[in-house]
Amino acid sequence: MCLDIDDTLIDCTAAIRLSLSALTGQNDLWPLWDLITEEHVALVVAGEIDYAIMHHKRTECFLAEIGILADEEQVKGFERRRREILTRSWQLFEDVLPCLEWLRAAGVLVAAVTNASGAHQRKKIADLGLARFFDHVAIAGELGVAKPDPAMFHSVCLGLGCDPAQAVHVGDKLDTDAIGARDAGLGAVWLDRDGIAERAPAGVHTISGLDELPELLVSEFAKLGVPAQRATETPAFTVRNGVL
Repeated sequence: MCLDIDDTLIDCTAAIRLSLSALTGQNDLWPLWDLITEEHVALVVAGEIDYAIMHHKRTECFLAEIGILADEEQVKGFERRRREILTRSWQLFEDVLPCLEWLRAAGVLVAAVTNASGAHQRKKIADLGLARFFDHVAIAGELGVAKPDPAMFHSVCLGLGCDPAQAVHVGDKLDTDAIGARDAGLGAVWLDRDGIAERAPAGVHTISGLDELPELLVSEFAKLGVPAQRATETPAFTVRNGVL
């Protein structure tokens, strides 16, 4: 089982909205920040800049877009204060721990798969008590490859010791997570928390919350022996001839 982190397990959007509002006094800047972030992350994925430079350039571009011409030290100060607020604001969605506990009890191998920077994301995972649930953590900033590149998904499967056909990936982004996983040969689940989906594309399952994931795994994937289990001797929730 492969799980995206931001806005799948952690309510990243809410924390970023809060930080931007606190620093600018405006409540409507999230769409702009998200757009600028996507543009700059694309540069990282293309190998043109690293994450440290991306963070600085993104903030510089954002400030310029809202009419603030900041020098290098002011950009660094804004980014430092933003991170301080974020560190205090990260929260898990309510359905996360019950789902992770279920996967753990079922003996399912679990990986975190994220297009973020290494130290930043590992601290977030540790601070929120998620590290104990993961058998493998794949971070784009450490690997030099990012979703939806099949190489990212295949590296995760290699780390878990399973074939892509034995894995399922869940994430909140349709293109990056669900379609990317499907095209890499994994089972694909789009977590559509906002209910914007009318119909999922072929090969993609849709859930509105992680509380729906156990039933989906049992009803749709169990017959294929998916997802891969931690070990045959692990006490597991068993269905259909002893295979989850």
